[in-house]
Amino acid sequence: MCTGRYGDFRRKTLGAVIPIKVTSRGLTFLVKVQPRARRNEITGVVGDALKLSLTAPPVEGRANDAVVEFLADFFDIPRSSVTITSGKTNRLKAMCICGIRVEQLRQKLAAVDAK
Repeated sequence: MCTGRYGDFRRKTLGAVIPIKVTSRGLTFLVKVQPRARRNEITGVVGDALKLSLTAPPVEGRANDAVVEFLADFFDIPRSSVTITSGKTNRLKAMCICGIRVEQLRQKLAAVDAK
């Protein structure tokens, strides 16, 4: 157990921490984007959001395009299945993904956490 001065630091799995909502359009969840990073990767969880580090700059929608492309590649679905429902000019974005089940999404996130 890793408790310390600032509380409990036990590591939690990504899929268990992020709230995923099932809607008629697909699965929705929050993503916090860190643009101009060294590489494209999932770096953890911030609050209720999945944290993504992306190399694209936040200029002219390039970071938004990079988010859609990264998530489409990560979940092995077409880019048209990934949409930003809110937060196009903000680092905190609400994402909607169709063509994948909740179990598959959690399994993919758990695989990242295991690495």
